[in-house]
Amino acid sequence: MPRPSLALLVPLATALVASPSPAAAQEAKPPEPLQVGVAAPDFTLPGATRYGVLRAPIHLSDFKGKTVVLAFFYKARTKG
Repeated sequence: MPRPSLALLVPLATALVASPSPAAAQEAKPPEPLQVGVAAPDFTLPGATRYGVLRAPIHLSDFKGKTVVLAFFYKARTKG
């Protein structure tokens, strides 16, 4: 069984980002950027492999104690 790749998970992250309502945009402050060396907050993304989307979502905490590399391919699946 193929193992899910975090590099394939990142393009799916855009599906989780929804544009906030105008009222929420006025009240919400942008998050503080993370400092170098600080642990990343736990997050959940839909998992994917080259064969399709996984049934269960992937949590960053699933990889505790392991090295995790997040790669962003901002032009993936585009004409650019």
